Amino acid sequence: MKQKFYDLRSDTITLPTRDMRKAMYRADVGDDVYGEDPTVIKLQELAAKITGKKDALFIPSGSMGNLIPLMINGGRGNEILAQKNSHILHYELSSAAALAGVTIVPVEGERGIIDPTELAKHLRPDIYYMPRVSMISVENTHNKEGGSCWSLEELKAVSDFAKKQNLLLHMDGARLFNACIAKGIAAKRYCGLVDTVTFCLSKGLGAPVGAVLCGSAKFIEEARRIRKMLGAGMRQAGFMAAAGIYALEHHIERLADDHRHASQIAQALAEKSWATINPADVETNILYFDTSNHDAVQVAAILKKRGIVCGPSGERTIRMVTHLGIDDQDAEEICKAISNCSI
Repeated sequence: MKQKFYDLRSDTITLPTRDMRKAMYRADVGDDVYGEDPTVIKLQELAAKITGKKDALFIPSGSMGNLIPLMINGGRGNEILAQKNSHILHYELSSAAALAGVTIVPVEGERGIIDPTELAKHLRPDIYYMPRVSMISVENTHNKEGGSCWSLEELKAVSDFAKKQNLLLHMDGARLFNACIAKGIAAKRYCGLVDTVTFCLSKGLGAPVGAVLCGSAKFIEEARRIRKMLGAGMRQAGFMAAAGIYALEHHIERLADDHRHASQIAQALAEKSWATINPADVETNILYFDTSNHDAVQVAAILKKRGIVCGPSGERTIRMVTHLGIDDQDAEEICKAISNCSI
């Protein structure tokens, strides 16, 4: 019997469901560069409604969704404040500097959450030879900090600080809806505290590709120009947009299953001598565990032999991410494999 593998490297490895494929097949399409793709228009209207923003733009990736605000609102020669382990700082190929011409300044923040007192340390005097801080970026959920979520109170404190200092506030909401489900907070309430927000369709929501950038009508008008500059003018994009619509209409509430599965796996790991993790720290679908004195690559290789595919994220750290492709039975089998694994 062929061994079954459970891929926990990322929630980006999901495949479109049968019903999502049907929605894609049936999509009405047009040329989106001319603004004539009806399904893209529908997706953008839906995204704007969900986030409470005036307008939205369908884009190929969440990384582009972070880059465009940096190019429009950051300003060349300026600085952007972001938590020190932020995705835009570590995993977007220095596009902020290379393309937007801004510097991202790392800010201390426990589990990805930034306090205004830490932000204030990086403000500069208004002297002509010093760069200006123009923008703050927050990440919700926070990838490298284990899928941690912002509370409304924490985000409001940063929002109030940004307004007081005349700074713009962007949210990298790649996994925004995971935070919404985990905290019981509507996306509109989160997004009402920021100027711009991007969220991915291609992670926990299960679409094959794409993200949406939301903001004011004026901002999105300019964002459309920048998207074209970056080479992302998409033609009959409605086939992909249809998957995004289906995801937003059918896959948000089910994210709670991913969170439950991650918690179960964390509990199984916590019972092993070769893994150090506090299950209480697992808020959403991402978990990191320490491999103690064992090399993470070797531990990952042993787990793969047990059918669990995961990603070393450091010399002694492994990341696992639950997703649409892992059901209740799969989670049970993963936990059983972990329980029976000796290293």
